[in-house]
Amino acid sequence: MKKTEKYFGEKTPKLGFGLMRLPKDPNGKIDIEHVCKMVDAFMSAGQTYFDTAYVYDGGESEKAAKAALVDRYPRDSFTLATKLNAGIPGITEEKAKKQFYTSLERTGAGYFDYYLLHALSKGNIPNYDRFGLWDFVKELKSKGLIKHLGFSFHDTPETLDMLLTEHLDAEFVQLQLNYEDWENPDVTSRANYEVARKHGVSIVVMEPVKGGRLALPPENVQKIFKAADPDASFASWAIRYVASLDGIITVLSGMSNIEQMDDNLSYMKDFKPLDGSERATIQKAQEALVGVKSIPCTACRYCTEGCPMNIPIPDIFSAMNMRLLWGQLENGKHMYDEAVSSEGAGKASDCISCGQCEAACPQHINVIQRLAECAAVFEK
Repeated sequence: MKKTEKYFGEKTPKLGFGLMRLPKDPNGKIDIEHVCKMVDAFMSAGQTYFDTAYVYDGGESEKAAKAALVDRYPRDSFTLATKLNAGIPGITEEKAKKQFYTSLERTGAGYFDYYLLHALSKGNIPNYDRFGLWDFVKELKSKGLIKHLGFSFHDTPETLDMLLTEHLDAEFVQLQLNYEDWENPDVTSRANYEVARKHGVSIVVMEPVKGGRLALPPENVQKIFKAADPDASFASWAIRYVASLDGIITVLSGMSNIEQMDDNLSYMKDFKPLDGSERATIQKAQEALVGVKSIPCTACRYCTEGCPMNIPIPDIFSAMNMRLLWGQLENGKHMYDEAVSSEGAGKASDCISCGQCEAACPQHINVIQRLAECAAVFEK
């Protein structure tokens, strides 16, 4: 830690570029030219933190990082984070450890500034332990291939406390924090945040706008924000909320186009924490969200990786939320039909209740039940 920092990462620019939801071309491939424009705008604004993972977009995200960032900018002008995932179905120790070297080859980065064990929860922690992955990444750090060690996390504060007590080498943790989930008993944002700070561990924030949900919140929430500041984007409230917390290294935004990048940079280039009046506005928004009964899917797509019926679960849930949030049944039906008409795609009613999706879901959604509800609405 630098002597001028109160906590590790305090001086890091507070907007991070999450490379999980990159723009696609008409063929469904990552649009590298568009990504280059986004990277250029991000770097020109003095932002430096880029985040990807071995599993993002089947490895194409890491390759995009090479093409749009690593090959075009001096290595010491940015920081790059990626992740090792031992929760993949059929994973072995050999396959898990090979991920690091594959990521190094895909990105061409030479080393990783931040390296994370990915999406830890009670269901997959035994894999990280029995494969010796904690010692593996510490050895990589001793060789200079990793600068800083951490992990991303989706579970209870008790489990997080256990991990941070047992693994003192963890310099940071990546947590899902946003104003909607702050008191959510399934996500436990506030409690997890407090555990991390109790241990003196810094935090990288993921899902600050909850997969885009808070970039277009329900109408009653929109009215609250517009009354407070008609010129501020809805996403700006969400991102500034978590960036204003103590102990934050950076806030990852999974931007999908240059317009989202420009909006984020407009208020994060010269970031100012929320003042008292703005915090009161957020509290009003939190209270307004309590009665909203939508499906809390962030479209991370972890659920689709091993679905034996190839059901486009996030797209189906997005269609259902069109009805639940906006009362737009016909638009939702059109979105549903479009999602399940793709080649090889299964319908909601094709679910065989294997449970793979529920084990993978970081939002702890009862996916099987929700798919049955979607089938009842859209497959009449």
